[in-house]
Amino acid sequence: MEACEFPTVNSNKEEVKAIFESVKTIAVIGLSPDPSKASHFVPAYLQSVGYKIVPIYPKEETILGEKVYRSLAEIPFPVDMVNIFRKPAVLDAVADACIARGDVKVFWAQKDIVNNAAAEKAKAAGMQVVQNQCSMVDHKALGQ
Repeated sequence: MEACEFPTVNSNKEEVKAIFESVKTIAVIGLSPDPSKASHFVPAYLQSVGYKIVPIYPKEETILGEKVYRSLAEIPFPVDMVNIFRKPAVLDAVADACIARGDVKVFWAQKDIVNNAAAEKAKAAGMQVVQNQCSMVDHKALGQ
């Protein structure tokens, strides 16, 4: 895989708007406890505008006041969207985990994260896909 892959699978602006209007629960893979990192302040912003944030992180018990899970499979309630703050190489496994759950509607890879093979897999399974876009920036741009 190239170091800087161009996203060939992506949602357009209208689809992104519909995503934000329909999702309620967002699992965040790689949600950091460090407030200076985008993987903390982006989910904190989404939480502040009304989304339920579900942290997935290898350490910590709570982040942003929410129980931390170690994997997507451990979450015992429905998840609408998975927001990914991890290296592109792990997105194949994330897509598989989303497909295995069966309830994930949106596969969102944050800014600078692109894996077209994983995106194709998620799209083929019926998920909407966003790659190389910041969910906070996109949400603010919609003025919601």
